[in-house]
Order: sequence, then C-alpha cells, then structure tokens
Amino acid sequence: MPKNPPESVQQQLRRRLNRHARACRPLVDAVTVNFRAGFAYVAAELPGHESLPLCRLRFTGEPHAWGFALYRADNDGYRDTFLPGGRPAGSPEEALDCAGRLHPGVLLPVVQVPAGLVVLVGPPASGKTSFVRALVEGRQIATEAAVSSDEIRAELFGTSSAHATSDAADAEVFKERDRRIDARLASGRTAVAESTNVTPQARARLVDIARRFDVPVTVLRFAPDVSDLLQQYTERGRTDLTAEDVRTYADVMAQQARTDQLLSEGATAVHDVPGRRQATSPTQAAARFSFA
Repeated sequence: MPKNPPESVQQQLRRRLNRHARACRPLVDAVTVNFRAGFAYVAAELPGHESLPLCRLRFTGEPHAWGFALYRADNDGYRDTFLPGGRPAGSPEEALDCAGRLHPGVLLPVVQVPAGLVVLVGPPASGKTSFVRALVEGRQIATEAAVSSDEIRAELFGTSSAHATSDAADAEVFKERDRRIDARLASGRTAVAESTNVTPQARARLVDIARRFDVPVTVLRFAPDVSDLLQQYTERGRTDLTAEDVRTYADVMAQQARTDQLLSEGATAVHDVPGRRQATSPTQAAARFSFA
C-alpha cells in the first residue's frame, strides 16, 4: 500500500490550499485535506456544516507537483483529470482552481452586495426561499432582513383562509411588506425583498422605495430551466399553484426580467443565482454572496 507523504509535506499542502482559497475569496469555512493510502482528499467545508468533496491529489515526490483527480458525484468517486494545459500533475493551487471551476458556486469569487435593497426575482419554486434560508443559517443576513410576502400573508391571514388570496389581502400584504422594508432602510440596514417580482410593475414599487432612501438596488435573478423548475415544483408539493401557473410565471420572467431590462428599471447590479442546472445547492449558491 502506498505510503502517505511526510507530515511536514501534509501540513504544507493544507496551508497552501487554505491560503489560496482565502485569496480566491470563497465563502467557505475551510479547505480540509485527509490523507489515505498515499492520496490527499480535498474538500470544501461550507456554511451550514456541509462538506463538498473537490478532488484527490497524488504526491509525486515534489511539493509543487501533485497528480490530479476530480471528484465525480455521479459515482461518488474520483477520475484522473488533466489540468489546464494538458498536464496530469501540477501545483496544489492549480488543482484547487480547476476543481473550483468545475464546481460553480464554491471557489468562484464572492459577489459583494452593498447595504441597501436586495430584490429577488424568480418564478415560484425557483429556489428563492431555500436560498434565503441558507443565507440566514450561514449568518450572512439577519433573519429579520428577509421580508417575504408569503410569510406576511400567512401571518395576517393564516394558510387556509379564502380571503388570503383576494385583491384586498394582496393590498394589505404588500403594504406591510413595504412598511418593513422602509423600517430597515431607514436605519441603514439591508432589506431582502422575497417575492416573485417577475413583472416591471412589481419591481417599480420596490425601486421607488429604494430611491426614497437613496440606497442601491441589487437584483438576484433565479432563472432555472423550465424542466428543472417544474421538477422543483413537483418535489415541493405546492397546492396553491398549478404547474401551468408556474410555467406562466417563467414565461413572464423570460420576457420581462432580462438583465438589461432590470438595469434600465433602476437596478444598480444584477446577478444570476446558480441552482440545479449548475449542480449547485442552496448552501453553495448562498456562499457566492457576501452582504454588507
């Protein structure tokens, strides 16, 4: 059985990988390295106590040359992979960069979101609530920073009231939502508006609030493929919407929530949030963003 490299080499590898990860600004707790039978198994420790295997390194006898094998989730194993340039071995930093590019949302640079209004835009079942929950669990935003129209509706009317879906109820829900956003922005704190916001009319109301307080508007777009969206809808077992409703929301977003349109409406910045299509979990997606 192959022997592990000397302890000094093991410690040097851990230091190099963590130092490089910090320089790439990933929102991860640490890069861990475990040695078995001559191989170094590298994983990213994410907020929420989630561990993501990245790659396996093989010591060649030189501290700057490690054989590279990429982790494959489809068979829970590792496959020898050439590094950029066609080389089968390279530095630990090159290996980490390569694994990061093949795992969107983990080792890419973190998007810095300034204090102000954050507007989530996406159809139902696109992952907005799971994303916000991951932000809260990772302590990236305070619980009260997230202002959800669905949660306000449940607070005001419960989950089974017929009145909850009337025009009068909508007016009350969004009046309360706006009040909560006003209160946070007035005190210089970030507010995250969690609702579909796929139409210009819905977004205009929020942009007007931000303008009153002269704060930036950051839009986070959730735009999964329709097939992924419908699968997520089915998995979540929602009874308040039909699959056709979800399709309609997706169509409206495709037509009326393009990046260029959002910027023309007053958004300071627009960022797409990765999801199932990019093999990115809500926790991994949340790790792409840092909130002031």
